[in-house]
Amino acid sequence: MTLVKMHQVGKVAISKVLLCISLLLFILFFTGCSGQSAALRLKAQDGKMDLTRVTFTKDIIQLNGEWELYWNRLLEPDEIDPKLMTGYITVPGSWNKYKTEDKTEDKTISGFGYATYRLNFNIDVNEKLALKIPRLHTAYKLWMNGKLIASAGTVGKTIDTTISQYLPQVAFFEAKQGNNEIVVQVSNFHHRSGGILERINLGSEEQILRLRYNRLANDVLLFGCLIYMGLYHLSLFFFRKKDTSAFYFGMFCILVGFRTLLVGECLLIYLFPRFSWEIAHKLMTLTYYFVVPFVLMFFLSVFPTYFHKRMVRIAQLLAAIFGLLILFTPARVFTVVNPTYQIWSIIAIAYILIILIKINIREEKVSWLISIGASAFFLTSINDIVFVSTWMNDVGPMFFRSLFRIGNLSSAGMLIFTFANSLLLAKKFSDSLEKEEIAMQKLTEINTNLDKIVLHRTEELVDSNEKIKQQQTELEKVNTKLQELSTVDPLTKLWNRRKFDEFIYVEWERCLKHQYPIAVLFIDIDFFKGYNDYYGHLAGDECLTKIGQTIRGSLSSFTDMVARYGGEEFIVLLPEKEKEEAISIANGLRKRIEDLQIPHKQSSVSSFVTVSIGVTYTTPNDNQESEDFFKAADIALYQAKAVGRNQVKFLYEYSG
Repeated sequence: MTLVKMHQVGKVAISKVLLCISLLLFILFFTGCSGQSAALRLKAQDGKMDLTRVTFTKDIIQLNGEWELYWNRLLEPDEIDPKLMTGYITVPGSWNKYKTEDKTEDKTISGFGYATYRLNFNIDVNEKLALKIPRLHTAYKLWMNGKLIASAGTVGKTIDTTISQYLPQVAFFEAKQGNNEIVVQVSNFHHRSGGILERINLGSEEQILRLRYNRLANDVLLFGCLIYMGLYHLSLFFFRKKDTSAFYFGMFCILVGFRTLLVGECLLIYLFPRFSWEIAHKLMTLTYYFVVPFVLMFFLSVFPTYFHKRMVRIAQLLAAIFGLLILFTPARVFTVVNPTYQIWSIIAIAYILIILIKINIREEKVSWLISIGASAFFLTSINDIVFVSTWMNDVGPMFFRSLFRIGNLSSAGMLIFTFANSLLLAKKFSDSLEKEEIAMQKLTEINTNLDKIVLHRTEELVDSNEKIKQQQTELEKVNTKLQELSTVDPLTKLWNRRKFDEFIYVEWERCLKHQYPIAVLFIDIDFFKGYNDYYGHLAGDECLTKIGQTIRGSLSSFTDMVARYGGEEFIVLLPEKEKEEAISIANGLRKRIEDLQIPHKQSSVSSFVTVSIGVTYTTPNDNQESEDFFKAADIALYQAKAVGRNQVKFLYEYSG
């Protein structure tokens, strides 16, 4: 193999490896950041959860659903009276826009205020359990069975008496058999959204600690990798200042890396518990605001002919305006305008993605490398924006809340982007070193081995033609197999509805031409839904297969046809059968299926599985249609079911 071919094969291999690794990393981070592999997603209703069937050594429970809410009350466990309850509130979610059900007024509350949450759950044994408590907005105390086990900040009834703090933590407690009570006091006067906005996890001490340590390890890994890659790109810019893309990308990495310390497990607060909440929130928001212009400047430097400078200037201006707002206003003010910048961020992301699609369509060199990394980062960024958005926390539908369940994925997406960009740099460096050598080697080989090259190419063409012929043969076999699969029911191995529709048309025309009689049996398994619910779907599939084989084995004529029409329904076509013979076959089938003695405790007509059969018969004429003929059998089946099931009903004709 020549050096040129080796180089081309190497490029293809690198492309495939990069794509696979990127997708793998994205899947690992996306699924792993939740910290639970087999979490049960039960829902609390009316402030209660039944966890008696949960195995806490295996499962982590998300305490989601309806919690009791006591608005404008900071109650300790012994002070709670259901008569004081304001209503039920969905957790996770903010209390913004929550409507109180006061008798004197119907009031919608804002994000500022205080409240007490309560949830009761039952377990069947005494166990040592733990809670994984996320950031609560923005100060809280948490009691378990009357004992204070966790707190963050200082809970108060006014802004002067409240001290905010984000402090994800783990709290251990002794859970007792029967009812257990969680009471949480939450106060918020510093952020536009208040309440329990993220899920609280419950599990064994080992499971919860593993979840906590995994998330801390993820944050440390992401922080270290992003800071290291940021410094690496800044050093590249230092040695080659013409390449401004390295500077923008380095700053980009450092901003996202530093933000990783302030979100998720709040590693910075974990290391410095007395760190100011206000300053931490300003830094977290500033890093997010400044990322947008740096992203646009990076892409402008890489693809200057595609990206517009005006868009970059708009991004810089907006980042400066919103940045000044953050510096000179408290969080309770600038968090109100955050949604505006979130909308702008989504617009900027859409603009970049559209341009990248245009670049890839035009087959620009190495654009796919950046596109893969950028797509991972932008998708995770959109996830984070929606996850923390005002609309999602306040009034977002449950579908979107369940879809965007995991926040703080943008750091993982950024790591994929960094990996792709670093590989791009390595590829450029390698290509520049090998370019001249490859060109010279190619010219030499062409001049000295022209005859061999022609012969080799001819052999390759012959081999290629042989492979094409083999592929055509294999394709014909596959097409034949697909044709068979398209007309056979994969479960019962009977013909399916599509094949039946084709067959009845042919037989109807044949019987019409020769004036032969034709009959049809429409068969339905009695109370099959109850059978499935009671015995399970695997038993239901086995039952369908056994009945289908019994029906097929009971037909003697080669012209007879049985098909699974859908669900628990079968249909039998009997060309050249008179009425009495069709009814006799139907009664015989009903008896054979009942004689199978398949247990059916959910049936009200028999202790075994039975069927109802509708029968119709006719000699086709020009005034009849096969569809009317089929409808008559359907009506006959309906009559059989209506008068008690496990019987055969005959209907001669259908009048519409």
